Amino acid sequence: MKFTVSEIAQMLNGTVVGNDQITINSAAKIEEGMPGCISFLANSKYEHHIYTTQSSAVIVNKDFVPKKDIPATLIYVDNAYTAFTILLEEYQKRLAGIKTGVEQPSFIGENSETGENCYRGAFSYIGKNCVIGKEVKIYPQAWLGDGVEVGDYSVIHPGVKIYDNTVIGKNVTIFANTVIGSDGFGFAPQADGSYKTIPQLGNVIIEDNVSIGANATIDCATMGSTIIRQGAKIDNLVQIAHNVEIGKNTVIAAQSGVSGSTTIGEQCVIAGQVGVVGHITVANNTKVGAQSGLAKSIKKEGLSLSGSPARDLNEHLRSMALVRRLPELEERLKDLERKQETSDFQ
Repeated sequence: MKFTVSEIAQMLNGTVVGNDQITINSAAKIEEGMPGCISFLANSKYEHHIYTTQSSAVIVNKDFVPKKDIPATLIYVDNAYTAFTILLEEYQKRLAGIKTGVEQPSFIGENSETGENCYRGAFSYIGKNCVIGKEVKIYPQAWLGDGVEVGDYSVIHPGVKIYDNTVIGKNVTIFANTVIGSDGFGFAPQADGSYKTIPQLGNVIIEDNVSIGANATIDCATMGSTIIRQGAKIDNLVQIAHNVEIGKNTVIAAQSGVSGSTTIGEQCVIAGQVGVVGHITVANNTKVGAQSGLAKSIKKEGLSLSGSPARDLNEHLRSMALVRRLPELEERLKDLERKQETSDFQ
């Protein structure tokens, strides 16, 4: 797939400085660029690469001012990172083409309907009373139970399992082998020490523009709904328990887990391997560092937290600095004790 710099600039509402007729045939990191490639510069710590890159063109922010000559053609945009993402999306679309039609063997149950230009891959299964929107792509070996709804333009990748009565919005992407709507972890302890399974009668609702990575699990509610709000992004290997609500545009990185009946607010950032206990509320715009343990509700918005149990980031960093000094402090304490013992003896 080839574009001219002029075509790319038009696509991104950018301004070109240099040769706008150069042909671009691939994308590359700025430090690894070759002729015919396009790169981007969004982080100033990589600026030194722009003066030596072999990429034919580089997308930069409008406020970028070169410190010396640059051999590459520049495309100035409002946000270089976002613009590069838009370009990659367009390149991906053209490279992959538009899949439509029904591959065989595949199955669709009675009273289920699909919108125009849908794609159903081989060995895909759609249960009864399902409603599938237009231009939805359901890849091979995906399984959708009874009463599932999938909004327009959504993509269900291979091996995804979506249990009964799940509701999925528009422009949702669910990557391979993810499970949506499996039973929540609900067991009632009995007098004899055994556990009785609590029926999980609710569902999962996934709103528009959500992305869910590979091998993630989102449990159905015991009653009511587990809800993933609009624009949320959930990474690979994330566990979302029953009756959890994930707020609008919140992002959760890989190997994190959210326990049952917890509500996480909007615009939160949950880093990798974070554990969140059940039945708490996390305020909007909370940021939680990697491998943290969130053990209580966070009521104030905009906090940055780290550690286990999670606490204010600056407090955590000060504590870690002291921990690193513990061997030194121990030696000083021992030295003081020896001096005191000597003084007492004399």
